[in-house]
Amino acid sequence: MAEDGFKVTYATISSNNEEMTKRYEEGIEKAKSWLGKDHPFYVNGQERNGAGRAEERSPIDNDIIIGHFAQATREDARDAVAAAKEAYPEWSQKPWQERVEILRQAADLISERVFELGALTALEVGKNQLEALGEVEEAADLIRYYCHQMEEHEGFSVPMGQLSDEEKTRSVLRPYGVWAVISPFNFPIALSAGPVGGALAAGNTVVLKPSEQGFGIALKLYEILHEAGVPAGVVHVLTGPGETVGQDLHENPDVAGLTFTGSYEVGMKIYKNIAKDWPKPVIVEMGGKNPAIVSARADIDKATDGVLRSAFGYSGQKCSACSRVLVQRPVYDDFVAQLVAKTKETSVGNPLEAGVYVGPVIDAAAVERFESAAAQAQEEGRVIAGGARIQEDELARGNFVEPTVVEVP
Repeated sequence: MAEDGFKVTYATISSNNEEMTKRYEEGIEKAKSWLGKDHPFYVNGQERNGAGRAEERSPIDNDIIIGHFAQATREDARDAVAAAKEAYPEWSQKPWQERVEILRQAADLISERVFELGALTALEVGKNQLEALGEVEEAADLIRYYCHQMEEHEGFSVPMGQLSDEEKTRSVLRPYGVWAVISPFNFPIALSAGPVGGALAAGNTVVLKPSEQGFGIALKLYEILHEAGVPAGVVHVLTGPGETVGQDLHENPDVAGLTFTGSYEVGMKIYKNIAKDWPKPVIVEMGGKNPAIVSARADIDKATDGVLRSAFGYSGQKCSACSRVLVQRPVYDDFVAQLVAKTKETSVGNPLEAGVYVGPVIDAAAVERFESAAAQAQEEGRVIAGGARIQEDELARGNFVEPTVVEVP
């Protein structure tokens, strides 16, 4: 929670906290000062420029250049893993209390900078004010959670039962080694900070490969970790394409474990390939099509509010988003009428502005998928709210689509 005491979640639609809004606007100005610059990536604490640069643009306004990011190569990925492997013995043998102290400092720095980091998150991936601030706070909370787990379980070195006075046994947590983290665009700081923080707290070293639509905020996280005291060789960040850098990480025999958040296709490929020679721990979080079930006894007002917030929060670009609703016949018409009315009233626009709930989708490809799905729904069923790209005024420069409800047989 930020130091002024506000608390937001991903489902919060609006806030009347004037002080929060004022500080967020100041954060926007600071974040804008970071835009349009050239950025290296970091291996063993050293800047690298890789093979050329990729330009990243804001989904809010495609004329806004987030930055030009150096593109890591397979060789850079291998160097990062080698450096992380070399740093592993010292980091893993450091007392867990010292690792926790460093990571708590990192979490505190994230919270102190919540407004500027939230603004950068919004500019980079199109989240509204409350979603962006909520995600940054979650990033800090996830790191603190792993620190708390280490403290609560005394570094996971726990005495076990004894059959005799001469016997002494303990259960001891041992880190794996080099841990790779491949993070997604939809939670670019929380789902980088969480798995990175957990791996570091346990004594692993880390190579982070962020999404191509999240390079900027990932580099800020890297800077904070080092400012907090994480040694150079212990964490590395590679800004580069998934098909080369990401693939090299999950194929590298010196990578002891991996966390991935992203598509089903890529996640299953990693799951099948990473442990083909010997068992390795792998955490793959992939997409889903989550249903809500509305029974005849449901409170329709609450049900429509819940579905709307889940479906259209971050424009539905979350594995937890409600993608479909199953409604019992006795309340079907009432539910649909209320959901459609609330959908049409939902604020859509520039997510940097206070009061806007639905911002853009991430890129042009996402717009194309939306338009294709809406056309298919129109052919096979009925579009009863939304269904089109928004091309009015300044929103035409971004990737904006209408919140959409369809009825299918």
